Amino acid sequence: MNNNNGPLLVTNAHPVEIIATIKLVMCGRGDVVRLIYTAQHGGRAAVSFGLCVYPQLQDIQHYILNTMIREVLLLVVGAVMVLAQRRLALPDPRSCANRVRHASYRDARGVSHSYFFSWEHGPTRGLEVDWLDARNICRRHCMDAVSMETPQENEFIKQRVARGNVRYIWTSGRKCNFAGCDRTDLQPPNVNGWFWSGSGVKIGPTTQRNTGDWSATGGFGQAQPDNREAAQGNDESCLSILNNFYNDGIKWHDVACHHVKPFVCEDSEELLNFVASRNPGIRL
Repeated sequence: MNNNNGPLLVTNAHPVEIIATIKLVMCGRGDVVRLIYTAQHGGRAAVSFGLCVYPQLQDIQHYILNTMIREVLLLVVGAVMVLAQRRLALPDPRSCANRVRHASYRDARGVSHSYFFSWEHGPTRGLEVDWLDARNICRRHCMDAVSMETPQENEFIKQRVARGNVRYIWTSGRKCNFAGCDRTDLQPPNVNGWFWSGSGVKIGPTTQRNTGDWSATGGFGQAQPDNREAAQGNDESCLSILNNFYNDGIKWHDVACHHVKPFVCEDSEELLNFVASRNPGIRL
């Protein structure tokens, strides 16, 4: 479902925020230096270090501590580089030619696409990934996460979710909350900033309930999108379909992008044309 404002010409972005914490703690016998590194797929990395300090060995430890702090800084830089590499994947020609297609659907506009449902394919039946990984798995196969641009296509996907008894899935829906999203027509982002990243088509204003399939409730009992996790520092900027999660039927919800879910892929004309133009004779 979409409005008529044309394509949203912005690029996908995953800003990386690094939080580094160094703690000096008094250690007893048998304690060791502990290093904990965690990375959330939503683009935030938390790096915390616990460094043992033994009062009786302070002179030696000044040298060790300085050395370890240098190592800490190198690890932080490494964490930044790893997360910064999370970008949209390019299609793989062989994977595109051999992509699994569970169903095809022709919408009211006469547009026909093939679809892949992760829970219907043996190797991915139990797989749950974050939003960007879902898109990239699809994109390597000349597909992208699904974009429900018409009410009919939306109903088609919902019926498949109901049939598979899947609790939730990722779509390509995204809130424009990154660099380049300061355009007036996208403000405020939670109302006017939603779009289908798989096709670049805008989703209608969330205040006009007939332009989407947003749920009337959520974790706080508020109409979606409610950006419920914002208080925890997680912008709910990705669009998921939840299957009666809040006794509300199969509906759209805004969800923080680092959560993991099954996913639906849809043929991407852009990627299919890209691969066909560079691989003459390939059968897609």
